[in-house]
Amino acid sequence: MSIVQIALPVPLNRLFNYIYPEDVKPVIGSRVRVTFCNRQMIGIIVSLYENNNLDYLQDKKIRNIEDILDEESLFSSSLWKLLQWAADYYHAPLGAVLSHAIPVLLRQGKSINYDLKWLWKLTEKGNLTRIESLKNAPIQQKALKLLRQRPIICDNIKKNHDITNKIMHNLHSKGLCTLKKNYFSLQNWSDNFIIKGEKPKLNKEQIIAINTIRKEDKKYSPWLLAGITSSGKTEVYLQIVENILIRSKQALILVPEIGLTIQTVNVFRERFNAPIDLLHSALNNKERLAVWLRARRGENAIIIGTRSALFTPLARPGIIIIDEEHDSSYKQQDGWRYQARDLAVYRAYKENIPIIMGSATPAIETLYNVSIGKYRQLNLLHRAGNAKLVIQQVIDIKGATLIGGLSPVLINKIKCHLHAKNQVLLFLNRRGFAPLLLCHECSWIAECQNCDHKYTLHRYKSQLRCHYCNHKEIIPNMCPRCNVKNLIPVGIGTEQIEDKLSNLFPSIKIIRIDQDTIRNKDSLKKYIDNINRGEPCILIGTQMITKGHHFPNVTLVSLLNVDGALFSSDFRATERFAQLYTQVSGRAGRADKQGEVLLQTYYPKHPLLKTLLNKGYFSFANQILLERKTLLLPPWTSHILLRAEDYDSKKVVEMLQKSRDLLENISSQDKFIWFMGPSPSLQHKKNKRWRWHLLIQHPSRKYLQQLIKRSLPLIYDLVPESRKVKFIIDIDPNEF
Repeated sequence: MSIVQIALPVPLNRLFNYIYPEDVKPVIGSRVRVTFCNRQMIGIIVSLYENNNLDYLQDKKIRNIEDILDEESLFSSSLWKLLQWAADYYHAPLGAVLSHAIPVLLRQGKSINYDLKWLWKLTEKGNLTRIESLKNAPIQQKALKLLRQRPIICDNIKKNHDITNKIMHNLHSKGLCTLKKNYFSLQNWSDNFIIKGEKPKLNKEQIIAINTIRKEDKKYSPWLLAGITSSGKTEVYLQIVENILIRSKQALILVPEIGLTIQTVNVFRERFNAPIDLLHSALNNKERLAVWLRARRGENAIIIGTRSALFTPLARPGIIIIDEEHDSSYKQQDGWRYQARDLAVYRAYKENIPIIMGSATPAIETLYNVSIGKYRQLNLLHRAGNAKLVIQQVIDIKGATLIGGLSPVLINKIKCHLHAKNQVLLFLNRRGFAPLLLCHECSWIAECQNCDHKYTLHRYKSQLRCHYCNHKEIIPNMCPRCNVKNLIPVGIGTEQIEDKLSNLFPSIKIIRIDQDTIRNKDSLKKYIDNINRGEPCILIGTQMITKGHHFPNVTLVSLLNVDGALFSSDFRATERFAQLYTQVSGRAGRADKQGEVLLQTYYPKHPLLKTLLNKGYFSFANQILLERKTLLLPPWTSHILLRAEDYDSKKVVEMLQKSRDLLENISSQDKFIWFMGPSPSLQHKKNKRWRWHLLIQHPSRKYLQQLIKRSLPLIYDLVPESRKVKFIIDIDPNEF
């Protein structure tokens, strides 16, 4: 009897055995419908083996598979290896990983050939076979009767009569019917592929980068394209992809945010007469499945998407491009916590295709990989076309009178740039009106009880809102502690800046772009189109406005409140600040107008800040690398973070402490391992759940992996209460 091992989308790191129909050959990577814990689930066949011990089957109470959904694997060989490697490396349940890699409709059991016709045809034997001979299989009798009435039936007719694929396969194995596929005609886009418009004149650095990559674009070759903002990285992408498309290969391009997919698509559509698809979470389930199927059949030339688009199957993979490779959005922060950039490199290796990682501010880990020869770096250190380098100025705001967070120097600069008919961009990564609401009399502070976190005041909607759990409260009329009507906002948010600027510049259009004003991809597009009309205006935004957008008329950019990053307890905070500053300042002077960047700070002589402003990001990154080497921090060492959360804080601490004791006992002979915790997370409470973590550090990533693999089964069995605690393993964490 055939037994198969099936991966199910459950939070258990194991496979499950089911009995497979003896007369049908199992296909690794195909979907089946099974019963698990008294409910129907869609699983994926991972492996198979023969076991003829009936006592074993009875003891284990192995169930039968309910239905066979696919006749072929959903995954190519290279993609299958990638997902299995990822599940092993990130210590994630294989069922969760495989389920995450396919569209929602396929997880729900929809046919992979939903737009095809699969035809079941009655054979001569089926026409002559007596219906009574199937008396022990009444549903097969029903199916044979249906075939007698309709010599050819398709999936829709079969489903309307409650007949499953398994039943039809049983008839097929007995020679009573045959399966015929009504194939579609593939759209051969390469026959009509042309390049539209005129290409811009390239500078020497761009020519070198394009020619160097093209020489090795038929095999695995990982490149870091390190270019300052406005250096023409996108044009390099376009000309590299052109060479790939000429060979009828497909290109997969990853971007960090949904908002960037739209403008990236527009750039590629203006250049290529070829089918280009978007793939991101804003699409509905049918749209995502349609794109997935087109990519699998090779009907699209370019797929542009966010993090999860990495797992899109490609009929003819040619290249992977990761734009803004440093961006933290590439790290999944729920479910299984993979790093899309790292997995993209592994996929390119398995597909034997080139991969380009582009950024003006490469991640420290990426620069480290260049230094050890794992990647190769190409530099674009000059702005393309007539774009000029921006003028940088630090404004010391100690003792200055601020109006809505704006210094007098900055206000005067805004006036000058608006008077010259240009646009101004003000960056503040804090939405809402103010981050605190407190009582002036008794110092009471409005706090979210679910998260043990301060409420943010949103005055325009008359709300107090927790930015962790999104819980909302009406703004109280008086202090709930002392009953005095003297509640005051403390701190600055984007709403407040918008309010102050409206008073300072009543005749100027103020455009605020943050999560409160942008509800979907269409609203962001309207804002961008409005900005690009070129009329003088002031833009206020969070990180949403800093990533990759091209505003040719913005000549002044100012960062209003960034000092917190210079003194954060997170060792990555200064790296993120430098990346953010460089990306934000890159929005200024992108056309032929002179750009200017102003940085307001209380600490203008901070050493890292001076390095960044005087010598640039790459000198700053080298300094950070040396500091981390001295302090034995990543990338010179590796981290694994064990996260746990529960409504009972004591249970969480107990589990993590026992986990630490166990790990220390197993690794007692290793003098290089280091533990920190259990420690409260910086976001200590969220949605009424207490959050703690245990950090493990070691110079060898391989050693850490082996330690966790040996320890996890023991950790899960520590105490019965631990099964109720939500336990997460974060490999190579980038947030603490």
